[in-house]
Amino acid sequence: MHSLLKRQLNKYLPEALCNESSLEELFEAIGKSYEHYDEKLSMLQRATAISSDELYDANRELEKEAARQKKVLNSLENALTALQSNFETQEVTKNIVDENFDAEKLARQIKELAQRASEMGIEKDGLLKDLARQNESLNSYAHVVSHDLKSPIRNISALIAWIEEDERDTLSEQSQQNLSLALQNLEKMDKLITGILKHATLGNKNSSNVEFNLEELLGDIQQNIFVPNNVSFQFQENLPKLCFDKYKIEQLFMNLMTNAVKALENKKKGTVRIDFKDKGDNWYFAVADNGKGIPEEHQTDIFEMFNKLENDEMATGIGLALVKKIVGLYGGKVWVESLEGLGTTFHFTLKKQEQ
Repeated sequence: MHSLLKRQLNKYLPEALCNESSLEELFEAIGKSYEHYDEKLSMLQRATAISSDELYDANRELEKEAARQKKVLNSLENALTALQSNFETQEVTKNIVDENFDAEKLARQIKELAQRASEMGIEKDGLLKDLARQNESLNSYAHVVSHDLKSPIRNISALIAWIEEDERDTLSEQSQQNLSLALQNLEKMDKLITGILKHATLGNKNSSNVEFNLEELLGDIQQNIFVPNNVSFQFQENLPKLCFDKYKIEQLFMNLMTNAVKALENKKKGTVRIDFKDKGDNWYFAVADNGKGIPEEHQTDIFEMFNKLENDEMATGIGLALVKKIVGLYGGKVWVESLEGLGTTFHFTLKKQEQ
């Protein structure tokens, strides 16, 4: 068992129990709770990335299968139309005896097409059920591992706080800086675990669409994130009312607005502007800043898990992956345009929903 933790436990035990051998098993069990969380975090990252890739591939297969099924149904409809038109004409007898027309062969083809459509429908149902099981397993796994990781992190944070409290007068300046750095890394790990859990379970939440005012939502986000004095927000006039899962849209805009503010840290006068267009069946939005911009070589992979826009020790590399996932859930697309030193614009579309 870690000596610091054992010392802290003994500090609050009655003197008669400090050297009690029967408590060694308890101390050992407590010590084990602080082990292996790095390994579990790595497992969770790999599981999330693998599952995301599997779901992406499965969705692509579903799209291809749907296209094949549509072709089969179109062929079936054309065959039925041809058969019906032949038997409805006044030249039925002539058509039947014509050597170029074989009603029996056509009937067999229709039967085969119907059979193929039925089989593909069964396969599609099986694939959807399998995806649902994978989602459920990933959801359960992410929650369990998240809990197992966060508990020791919080306990270690408390232990460091105790050390600072007990040794405040004897710790060197370098030791105090080291403890502060340790706390920062624990905070980063806690954020990383939270981000992974959000990404893994975002599409699995039972939620319903509600109508809300976008301007009010953006105003609430602006109040809840850190905005330095050198940064101002500009919203297009007459922002619309939207009908979506409000939580998901809040996460979407919060991540984009937070990234924009970070890009303006060294700008004397930074501006973040949000615009929209009604595209009929879709909404189009743009979140633009006049910050430092994104290098061209990083613009293709910034939406992938754990890829960061910059070397920020507290960044998790999950924010834009969440943006991409939310946009995908609503049948939209997201892309970026940026020039170094001039600014960045994130564009995305969302398919309109109904309550």
